[in-house]
Amino acid sequence: MDKFTTLSGVAAPLPMVNVDTDMIIPKQFLKTIERSGLSKGLFFELRFDEQGAPKDFVLDQPAYKDAKILVAGANFGCGSSREHAPWALLDAGIRCVIAPSFADIFYNNCFKNGILPIALPQEQVDLLMDDAARGSNAVVTVDLEKQVITGPDGGSISFEIDPFRKHCLLNGLDDIGLTLEKESAIAGFEEQRKLAQPWA
Repeated sequence: MDKFTTLSGVAAPLPMVNVDTDMIIPKQFLKTIERSGLSKGLFFELRFDEQGAPKDFVLDQPAYKDAKILVAGANFGCGSSREHAPWALLDAGIRCVIAPSFADIFYNNCFKNGILPIALPQEQVDLLMDDAARGSNAVVTVDLEKQVITGPDGGSISFEIDPFRKHCLLNGLDDIGLTLEKESAIAGFEEQRKLAQPWA
């Protein structure tokens, strides 16, 4: 998993509440266990009509095609538990989602996949939503170490994050990485077990 330290990039506005995981990545794109290529299904029904014609969705607009941050409405990521949702966001280049609230499972899955979900009071999200509406001029910087978001005009907003999750993101540690941190201790335990229980 890539480390998350400081992220600077265009922020895209998605002023919708209750964006569920089926909206983020519809069920027909869940047939793969590969993490790459899922961006083609990201927000598919918001991006295309029934004939496959584009709807001018925000992430397809020239100003936001390279967006790294998504500013969204409350209860983002609700609905069914599907890890493909953060995979699709990550595949599209989104490393941070800012919203007033998140569904618990989606929130946890973001951390496990290198995406920083930031929950802020509605009035602060509204300010960032206004910043994001500026298009390619909406460059926002997220400093995880300092826990500060800096807007295009230099204004800053502090955010809270669980220290353990912060540690994992800063060091690029997913569940496997956390286990490998204990590799020497695990090897020592296995060696002692072989001596104590040679028949096992």
